[in-house]
Amino acid sequence: MPIVGRSIARRGLPKKTGGIGLKTTGISRRRFFPNLQRVRAVINGGVRRILVCASCIQAGKVRKAAKIRKST
Repeated sequence: MPIVGRSIARRGLPKKTGGIGLKTTGISRRRFFPNLQRVRAVINGGVRRILVCASCIQAGKVRKAAKIRKST
């Protein structure tokens, strides 16, 4: 689910680098989308392909399915 935020456009040089300060020239609304990945996961004993956010994969909330090895 996307989170709503704002994008602030600024111009000018910051005071700490010798400028007169940053001026805000515009504020527009934007959306932050989750980093969704398509993953083969084990669900109720079966393997299904689902969309999962990357933070859930890193946290170990999803058990990935074992890769099928081809023997030649």
